[in-house]
Amino acid sequence: MNTVAPNLTALVGELVGARLIAHGGSLINLAKQPGSTVQILGAEKALFRALKTKHSTPKYGLIYHASLVGQAAPKHKGKISRSLAAKAALAIRCDALGDDQDNSMGLENRAKLEARLRALEGKELGRSAGSGKGKPKIEVYDKDRKKGAGLITPAKTYNPAADSVLSQITNTAAVDEQDTVPKKKKKVEAELPQIEKAAEVPAIEAKKEKKKRKKKADKEAGLPTNENEPENEEPMEKEKKKHQTEDVENAEVGEKKKKKR
Repeated sequence: MNTVAPNLTALVGELVGARLIAHGGSLINLAKQPGSTVQILGAEKALFRALKTKHSTPKYGLIYHASLVGQAAPKHKGKISRSLAAKAALAIRCDALGDDQDNSMGLENRAKLEARLRALEGKELGRSAGSGKGKPKIEVYDKDRKKGAGLITPAKTYNPAADSVLSQITNTAAVDEQDTVPKKKKKVEAELPQIEKAAEVPAIEAKKEKKKRKKKADKEAGLPTNENEPENEEPMEKEKKKHQTEDVENAEVGEKKKKKR
């Protein structure tokens, strides 16, 4: 194993590495598998049973017998097996396809995994002992501050003028009303002289007709009465007088109606 897969041997050990290669078929076939498959190799029966019954899938297979997983506490076995399978997949690819035949990468990854395991156990110890090592520091969040620097942007001040939307609407409405009122007044002022002229025309006609009547009445009163004249006026003159009186009455009625309006 030290000559065929030195990095895998440094990580997992000779026996577990040999079992993984035997289960995969060959070192190149095993190098084609992702880390999640390397983690569950040897637990296919439990995996398919869990998928069929919709239960939780297994966390480890043959990799469970590695020394790093055996050192971990029962709580941390799943985390360590996952990280170990990821590093083992990299080590297998380096052994199968790499040019170097030393186990330097495997030793580095093993040291990292041991440090991770110690960190996990140290957190648990710190929490149980009640010391401040495992407790994270709670800092007040300030988006305008950077580490070791002052304010990035100055604090914004509230602008109350931005809320006065209703006052702007009322002001615009008042301006529109002021614009519309003089226009209406101008229209009314322009129409007034026409209405007055139309009202003056029938009044002038009525005055002229009254003057004509007076003149006729004066002439009739001043003329001498001749015996040869007929006693009764002709019917044509009577009809003319009737028409004139009717016109005058109609004009007076029209004036009264206009005044009422």
